Amino acid sequence: MQGFYQQLTVWVTQVSDHIWSYMLFVLFAAGFWLSLRTGFVQFRRLGDSFKLMFAGLLGRRSGGKREGDISPFAALSTALAATVGNGNIGGVATALFTGGPGAIFWMWVCGSVGMATKFSEALLGVKFREKYPDGKIAGGPMYYIKNGFKNAAFARVLAPIFAVCGAFATLFGTGNMMQANQISLAFNSQFGIPKIVMGIIVTTLVGLVVIGGIKRIGAVAEKVVPAMLFIYLGVGIIVLLVHITVIPQVFALIFKHAFTPAAAAGGFLGATVRKGMQMGFRRGLLSNEAGLGSAPIAHAAAQTPSPVHQGLMGVGEVFIDTLLVCSMTGLINLSTGMWQSGLNGTAMTAASFSKVLPVFGGLVVALSSFLFGYTTLIGWYYYGEQCMKYLFGIKVTYPYRVIYVILCFIGSIISIELVFYIGDIANAFMALPNLIALFVLSGTVAATAKEFFQKYPRLELFEADQQKS
Repeated sequence: MQGFYQQLTVWVTQVSDHIWSYMLFVLFAAGFWLSLRTGFVQFRRLGDSFKLMFAGLLGRRSGGKREGDISPFAALSTALAATVGNGNIGGVATALFTGGPGAIFWMWVCGSVGMATKFSEALLGVKFREKYPDGKIAGGPMYYIKNGFKNAAFARVLAPIFAVCGAFATLFGTGNMMQANQISLAFNSQFGIPKIVMGIIVTTLVGLVVIGGIKRIGAVAEKVVPAMLFIYLGVGIIVLLVHITVIPQVFALIFKHAFTPAAAAGGFLGATVRKGMQMGFRRGLLSNEAGLGSAPIAHAAAQTPSPVHQGLMGVGEVFIDTLLVCSMTGLINLSTGMWQSGLNGTAMTAASFSKVLPVFGGLVVALSSFLFGYTTLIGWYYYGEQCMKYLFGIKVTYPYRVIYVILCFIGSIISIELVFYIGDIANAFMALPNLIALFVLSGTVAATAKEFFQKYPRLELFEADQQKS
């Protein structure tokens, strides 16, 4: 039986790697196409995105009461909660271990085009959302496929495919069991805390939040997400300041090995340009989830005055996840030299922090791993709930919550490598209908954005108009 399990794991891993070798190209192509269609909105309007995020952080809102369940900033925080996970700590380190310093450059490239993808997803999520009979908002790819496609027959097939794959990936993949597993492993290896104890703690904390639905998830996310980012980025800046003299060499390494092979050195085995590009693309695209179809479910719940308004929030989401958090992890591991230590994953990042802060550093990484994983658990719960409600109606809400919490506990105490790769495959099939929708509806995105920006060349004009309403 053990031999069969190992063979099945090998086969599923190969299938997952094969599928994602193509999906990475499609995701990048979608991001580049949407960048062209929107006139590279992610660069032209990045300043507006920052303004909206800071206004939300300070509690400022545009205009009066709007349709939706939570504030635009709470929707952004929920999406960030689900997006910024343990992959930002360990996944970037693995990209360096396998692909070398050049992987960071290609991660930046993917993040840059991913901002246009996320802008489009958030815009469509708000534009085509619906209301459930209980008055709560329903949105995401299944709804912009259903309501945005002219071919109704095709939409009736494509939307449920997304919902089924989304529900599966949420329950068994990277959204639930894998995050719970990584948290319990981190605290077991760092502090010797038994997995079952961490399983009880994590499951209880998740259950207390998800039982309150999107409003409680949003309320927790908009408080925890800024705090966890402040802790990780703040301590990361201290590590970089200690190694500030080598920062120019670090950037030189990144740009050099983006286009030339990285030779073996120390515990680093060397990497080709192709491998660096592949690992950078994979980490960049899978980290920020641009094109996956998950985040527009959260953005659709926003009490936003305009689809474009929330689209700009989506731009900021990718910027924070990839160009800030992932970059911080990469720069820390390169500046401390730990990328050549032979360590991999979270262990590499923990060693980098501990090199500068011997006692405090490991605690920061463990705490960050917990917070990143915990917020991902509550964010992805909402995605799965919406997929299940699309398929079976609102009556499925409470049974789904029970199943989600049970699987969270199971994920904390078992080895789930096979489940992780099956979830990876589900993520690919979840992304595919969403990417088809983004290509089909790219004209709608372009027209909506053009109309908004022609009417409001500056965001201040839009804000002033909202104050009158």
